[in-house]
Amino acid sequence: MARDYTKIKAWKLADELALLVYKATKEFPKSEIWGLTSQMRRAAVSVPANIVEGSARKNRNEYLQFLYIAMSSLAELNYYIRFTKEF
Repeated sequence: MARDYTKIKAWKLADELALLVYKATKEFPKSEIWGLTSQMRRAAVSVPANIVEGSARKNRNEYLQFLYIAMSSLAELNYYIRFTKEF
């Protein structure tokens, strides 16, 4: 049986973060819609999505692999956020 991802605190926080990123990037210049805006949104949504996908895996190692992918997407998003401070 799959894990209930809605009970995972990391998923809840990641979901909130993704929503915040979508709201924040609405204010970005229209010229960035296919650039930084898109990259940030994809990375942000990838975090909770990978937690959800990993939660559906029966094998513990597969579950952990998806959590590592989520962490990598979070690191990527962190870079984009830092970059926007210089933007």
